[in-house]
Amino acid sequence: MHSNTPSTATRRTRRAADRRSHNRRAVVASGLAFGIVAAAAFASTAPSAPAQAEAGASTPTFSLVSYSTYSAPLTATVAAAVPEETVAADEAVEAAASVTSAAASVQADIAASGLDIGEPDTSVDTAALEEAAARLDAADALPAPLVPSITEEVTALIASVDSRVNQLRGSLDGAAAKKAEEEAAAEQARLEAEAAAAEAAEAAASAPVSTSSSSSSSSASTGSSSASAPAAPIPSGGTGGDNSPEGAKATAYVMVQARGWGDDQYSCLVSLWNKESGWNYQAMNRSSGAYGIPQALPGSKMSSAGADWQTNAATQISWGLGYISGRYGTPCGAWGQSQSVGWY
Repeated sequence: MHSNTPSTATRRTRRAADRRSHNRRAVVASGLAFGIVAAAAFASTAPSAPAQAEAGASTPTFSLVSYSTYSAPLTATVAAAVPEETVAADEAVEAAASVTSAAASVQADIAASGLDIGEPDTSVDTAALEEAAARLDAADALPAPLVPSITEEVTALIASVDSRVNQLRGSLDGAAAKKAEEEAAAEQARLEAEAAAAEAAEAAASAPVSTSSSSSSSSASTGSSSASAPAAPIPSGGTGGDNSPEGAKATAYVMVQARGWGDDQYSCLVSLWNKESGWNYQAMNRSSGAYGIPQALPGSKMSSAGADWQTNAATQISWGLGYISGRYGTPCGAWGQSQSVGWY
């Protein structure tokens, strides 16, 4: 559509004015012709003066009756005589502009949402509609018999584009509703997990403290807690780029020691990531999208530890230890959370 296209009301007014001007000229010409014919007929039938005298005083005389120039009924008739096909064409052009705007709007909304709406193609093709509407908008320059056929073409294209717009809008609304439900469920799960963790911590705090000297000695020497995992074999090597599970464990042991954590914390870490990923740096949870040895959700979070987070076990381990330290303090704290609620 051209930006300078007149409005429907303007087009109707313009076309009606053209027709009124044409009809006025036709009325004036017809009036003059009728007057000439009437005058000639009257002149040929009116009796001469001598004939009137012979006929006597009883013969009636005639004179022209005065006439009125009131033309309001004629004007109203002309104004109301805008052809139906012109009105239908104007309405079709207006509807085409509306549905074209709706098509652009739904495509912009889908792009802005970032949602997967389940449609491989989210475009709306309005080229044919815009071309046909432009031709119909210039209907004044077309032969009158062509206008109805172009109007029908535009109307059919409007229905097709409108159907596509409604389909995409429905898919977008459905995807948005699904996302809202998933976020609500995740938030509920988080609240329940936090409540369970708080309850477990309260129960642990109120549990009686063992007075066994051997237990105290062991606890003091290793710093382990009730969440301690069975002792894991101490690996050798590490940080050498070995992405195998054993190589990853060796790298993790070196990093655990560097953080000042003892072997008990390493054992908790081994148990935790055995459960999460089996120490597979390519492990992916298909239902949640969690990725890597620490099962980061989403996996792209690990990019803060290195751009090679998808291919380097050491990068994943570094990020995972930082996450555990910031959220749970130690690997045994994270392992206790995992045992309590099933995740950490």
